[in-house]
Amino acid sequence: MQTELCGVKLHYEIYGERTELPTLLMLHGWGCSIKHFEPVAKEMSRDRMAVVIDFPAHGESSRPPQPWGVPEFADVVCALIEELDIRKCDIIAHSFGGRVALWIASHNPELIGRMVLTGCAGIKKEQTEAQKKRSDEFKKKRSSLERLAKVPGFRSIADKLIKKLQTKYGSADYNALDDEMKKTFVKIVSQDLRPCLKDIKASVLLVWGSNDADTPLWMGQIMEKEICDAGLVVFENDDHFAYLRQWPRFVQVTKAFLT
Repeated sequence: MQTELCGVKLHYEIYGERTELPTLLMLHGWGCSIKHFEPVAKEMSRDRMAVVIDFPAHGESSRPPQPWGVPEFADVVCALIEELDIRKCDIIAHSFGGRVALWIASHNPELIGRMVLTGCAGIKKEQTEAQKKRSDEFKKKRSSLERLAKVPGFRSIADKLIKKLQTKYGSADYNALDDEMKKTFVKIVSQDLRPCLKDIKASVLLVWGSNDADTPLWMGQIMEKEICDAGLVVFENDDHFAYLRQWPRFVQVTKAFLT
């Protein structure tokens, strides 16, 4: 199914039918799509309706009309909740989807019920000394090249060197994007959502892989501590996609929490 909201064509799928239980809204991670939630959605839809979306610039949804940050991605999700008339829906969110869920829970709490967040992103990591040094090196080199770009006849050369510099210092996720989507990615990862945690009143279940390298377990522990009604379940010896690798177990703990 497809609708147009907030300037994007948003693709979503509906599993199951409405019941007396709240509808379940599922938000995938960065670089993923509806398909990553398919086994969970099929099983959860046995007793309630489940709506799974492709975020803008993912799956079959169109790109944002301009660089977006977390608030804009949240706006389009809120608009879909209103359009489908599924207020007080429960949410399952993974990684980047968790960023969006945290924002909605702290800014539009009237739209949602309970939340299950797995490998949830949103808390900025403190840089190590080596990372700070690397970041400083990048900024100095970029600044020099930006000055070079202002010299007549050197703009093209400087632009090419800046792109090479960004590739050298950028993450794999960053380098996989085109120039326009890189602006969106930077806006997203630059925002620290930790200040939102204290404002979240929804009941939250946090599910984490103990070996998650993308969103380390300490992030889940902070969320458990700072969200007023939160509990943490750890899947030992699993990673950032623990919910998918162990989806039957994930469904079991999720159903127990939501019902």
